[in-house]
Amino acid sequence: MAAGNRIEAYEDFVEVHGLLLAASGLPQSLHRQLFQKLTSETFDGGAHFQVEPFEDGRCRRLVLSSDFMSKESHVFLVDHAWTFRLSDAYNQLLEVPGLAERMASLMCVDVDMNLDEDAKEEEVDQQSVWELLESEIHGAKEKGNGSVRWLELEDLQIDDDTLLSLDLPTKFPDLLALSLTGNKLSNVDVVAQEVAKFKHLRALWLNNNPAVENCDEILQQKVLDGSPNLEIYNSRFTHNFSEWALGFCGDIYEKDNPGSIYPADHSLQDVTSLDLSHRGIHNLNNKAFSPVELPSLSYLNLRGNPLEQNSVGDLLEILKEFPCLSSLEVDIPGPLGEKAVDIIESLPNLHTLNSIDVKKILNSGKHVIDSMLLPRLPEWTPEEPLPDRVINAMWQYLMTYRLADEEKIDETSVWYVMDELGSALRHSDEPNFRVAPFLFMPDGKLASAISFTILWPILDVQKGDECTRDYLFGIGEDKQRSARLTAWFHTPQNYFVHEYEKYIRNLQSKALASPIPQTTSNTEGRHQIKGGTLRVYTDNPQVEEYLNRPEFIITSDPKEADIIWTSMQIDEETKKATGITDQQYVNQFPFEACLVMKHHLAETVEKAHGCPEWLQPTYNLETHLSQLIGDYLVRKRDGLNNLWILKPWNMARTIDTTVTDNLSAIIRLMETGPKICQKYIEHPALFNGKKFDLRYIVLVRSMKPLEIFLADSFWVRLANNPYSLEKQSLFEYETHFTVMNYRGKLNHKNIADFVKEFEQEHNVKWLDIHSRVRSMIRSVFESAAVVHPEMHSPFSRAMYGLDVMLDSSFQPKLLEVTYCPDCTRACKYDVENVFGDGIIKGREFYNDVFGCLFLNETTHATPL
Repeated sequence: MAAGNRIEAYEDFVEVHGLLLAASGLPQSLHRQLFQKLTSETFDGGAHFQVEPFEDGRCRRLVLSSDFMSKESHVFLVDHAWTFRLSDAYNQLLEVPGLAERMASLMCVDVDMNLDEDAKEEEVDQQSVWELLESEIHGAKEKGNGSVRWLELEDLQIDDDTLLSLDLPTKFPDLLALSLTGNKLSNVDVVAQEVAKFKHLRALWLNNNPAVENCDEILQQKVLDGSPNLEIYNSRFTHNFSEWALGFCGDIYEKDNPGSIYPADHSLQDVTSLDLSHRGIHNLNNKAFSPVELPSLSYLNLRGNPLEQNSVGDLLEILKEFPCLSSLEVDIPGPLGEKAVDIIESLPNLHTLNSIDVKKILNSGKHVIDSMLLPRLPEWTPEEPLPDRVINAMWQYLMTYRLADEEKIDETSVWYVMDELGSALRHSDEPNFRVAPFLFMPDGKLASAISFTILWPILDVQKGDECTRDYLFGIGEDKQRSARLTAWFHTPQNYFVHEYEKYIRNLQSKALASPIPQTTSNTEGRHQIKGGTLRVYTDNPQVEEYLNRPEFIITSDPKEADIIWTSMQIDEETKKATGITDQQYVNQFPFEACLVMKHHLAETVEKAHGCPEWLQPTYNLETHLSQLIGDYLVRKRDGLNNLWILKPWNMARTIDTTVTDNLSAIIRLMETGPKICQKYIEHPALFNGKKFDLRYIVLVRSMKPLEIFLADSFWVRLANNPYSLEKQSLFEYETHFTVMNYRGKLNHKNIADFVKEFEQEHNVKWLDIHSRVRSMIRSVFESAAVVHPEMHSPFSRAMYGLDVMLDSSFQPKLLEVTYCPDCTRACKYDVENVFGDGIIKGREFYNDVFGCLFLNETTHATPL
């Protein structure tokens, strides 16, 4: 193919796109068909598929409309309806005409599902309650039943006075079930007294009445005290449930067959399926729940019941007695145990657990299994604008890829939404279709690339079958598949809460036995050798420019240097290539990744200190996603703030860093690379209404003994916009981030002026804050010294940047530790010494640093 010409031959297409074709997984038999559709821009999916509304119109699914489609017989092009970088998403929804409307429609969030109460009341059939009662009595006579035993008086605006005037106990003395749901009953005593007059009542529903909403516990107790035969109250079992309640759940008893006042013995003999989920059952040791009464029971659902009055062993013994029980639904972990495998081994007759074949579970070794997952449908309010709804809902639909741009490889994660057809593909663990992103380069160059998604069948599909894909293709349990499905589905909450509680208990049990004592200077200075001069090899332009004291000279040959000061990692391979030896000083410590990589830093601190106040809750998403989900759910349950910040393990300058309160977003963002998820400091100390953080410089002479110094030079980094927690602001870099050296406008603030103004604004003493910061920094390096003694090296001297934020109580919070920090500001500006007299000269910064590290001096450096 001639350079710059459009691809016209199939052979040229394969030559240019070979790697992309291999990466996509598309069978080779479909490559030529894909080429033909790409070059002719053929989008023919509409002739083979149909999009159908699902879940009451809150989502859509894709159905095959062709008669039949065999495995690997077709490939289809799916267009991308919206492509963006995350930081641009909100503004695009606001500014691109029609985009918010199309996305809202595609994501099914464009219609307000919640009608107001007035509209609901207008829809209620206003049939007179008196007419309804007459109709029930007449119907009972026609059927020859003689009396009404099941009465539903729902949403009829019945208040306390109306209830009394109806005199229901006199009219219906044999009533077994009564529903008064959705009325206006408010007086607890009136309701309880009337209900108590029914001598045979077994089921009562009072949901959505003011008396329940305002005094639920009091009303429940009074009702149960006055109605000893009651077995079901507001859909939950009472402590004396019997075969009638079980029969109700087993679909024996209902309005057309309410049962009799005196039920026949063994009425449950033919029940094969029993759904007892979310019935508030505390004790399963009940004579009605036995193999004698339920000899045919094969399916049992016990989800959502506390069952705390039975031990795990007792429950398993009860279930073992049912001879036909082969299918069980249960919370894991839960009353029957923490692991699926343990339950299966205790109940050897089970064929399926939570709708999954037990053989599959045993083979996979999964502890928690749940195939009955409900989709995580987006929620919104009528007042919420379309862009906000889309931002919340889009994580159910997004896909991502990363461009191989050599200059910006760390900034090029692209998110996209497939068109209406592609977005209707729902998830299945056993899908019949597969999708993959594909970049088509019509003239063979990346600059001309057009992004599509390709879709092809991986199983035979019949007309009317739903077409599905695996949202987590290639991701198994070793990569936390079950936990990651939480982005799209309501997975078992109690499992994640349980994992979080175990995790936090373990952290709280840890603490450094005793602080490492502060040492005086022990490290030997090097200025006495080689005639009083030390040769320095460096690739740092600032060191070359500003290190000019006579004890040090710059050399261009690393082999002849006494000191290697470099930004690259010095490992054995580097030493071999450059001739560096173990007898030369280097500006890095072995295993310092335990400090300078964010996930290792959190792990190091947690191993030493557990969960100190100065470290926000932090999770490595690659290993502790379940614990993070549990923390999120507990905070949601307790009404606490749930704003989190995601940071790549080893990126600087806030690259690929995101602030969000959306759990699905947190999980999906794992797809752009390994990250930590850290609790966002939602209430930071502000300076003139803006967010800020502080960069400190720590000099380390030795890890054993621990000998560290804090440079007197430090600086403040200020956000440009006033701080806000408005959802829209989370996409504004200059509101939530402070690093403006590389993007945004840098507003430098003299540190002495900042300290004075901050003290005046908040009526605090900076020295008190600084004392807490010093203590925290000391603790950070103590953690490394204790947890990673292998860091010790007599020929290491290093400088680290340590970033600190203050919360609204002026407590320091550790953000990160940086290797070979950018010290442009320290060199550029002369500053007043906040902690002593005089001026700290910027041009002397590296002279002071090298003097401290290599000559045992402490000019403008304070031991910690």
